[in-house]
Amino acid sequence: MLNLPNLLASLRILLAPLMFWIILNPGYFTQNGYHITWNYYFAALLFVLASVTDFFDGYIAREWNQSTMLGAILDPLADKMLTLAAFLGLMMVGAASAWAIYIIIVRELFITGLRTVAVSEGISVKASWSGKVKTVSQMIAIGFLLMHWPFGSELLWIATALTVYSGLEYLWGFKNALLKDETK
Repeated sequence: MLNLPNLLASLRILLAPLMFWIILNPGYFTQNGYHITWNYYFAALLFVLASVTDFFDGYIAREWNQSTMLGAILDPLADKMLTLAAFLGLMMVGAASAWAIYIIIVRELFITGLRTVAVSEGISVKASWSGKVKTVSQMIAIGFLLMHWPFGSELLWIATALTVYSGLEYLWGFKNALLKDETK
């Protein structure tokens, strides 16, 4: 149960609140003699490190045949904790649109609920490429917003649109799986 992929997902769970704290407490750095940009660098560094663990835990689990039920729970939980910590922190400091964050959170909660229903019905609805593109677009938007780079807000809205699209695609796949299951 406690293998390398699960340890990496657990590390991501631990890094999320630390990154959230850094985003919300820039004064800690400036009061200790650091320029405000170091706050951005530290938060972005933690986000990048945590995001890299997301890639490696999935890769190692597949390649080394170390997929576990615990990992199936920890990995998406860690992903949600990381992205939501970044998005909520950025929103709270005024660096991200509250509406975009609201839309993303609602989609994530809805799809998580839908996955729970699917599992309870014995239906497997796999993540699609649009879900992977959604995740990458969210990570890029978060990186730009954390670093206060130009076009961060525009990238957030692109990520929001991709988030909605992937949610609709997932919903469509769930509906088709339900219909297919009913015809058996």
